[in-house]
Amino acid sequence: MIANLITKVLVGIASTWLAEYFIDGVTTNGDIKTILFVGTIIGLLLFFLKPLLQVITLPLRIITLNLFTLVIIMTLIWITDILFPQSQFEVSGIISLFYFSLIVWGLEIITSFVKK
Repeated sequence: MIANLITKVLVGIASTWLAEYFIDGVTTNGDIKTILFVGTIIGLLLFFLKPLLQVITLPLRIITLNLFTLVIIMTLIWITDILFPQSQFEVSGIISLFYFSLIVWGLEIITSFVKK
């Protein structure tokens, strides 16, 4: 369980760094502490809220062949964006949010294969 938490936090940190580096609409203040803190918050939301939201939205995930998981991840990133002031962390636009969620989703898939 603790290994899963650490994995989610590392996914959050890595995805935040990758999103800031590759996506134009994702900006931070450039400080490594901000990237670590934002990534930690995203990782904690992935660990605690994502399983709950996946249970609640199970019929939608079945109908959409699990693509609704991207909407769940987008919601968690949006919540993180709301928690931080714009001077520290900002995701501007739905397209940037979508690409950020694709990075998170891809890293989660990669880490799930590596853990096995």
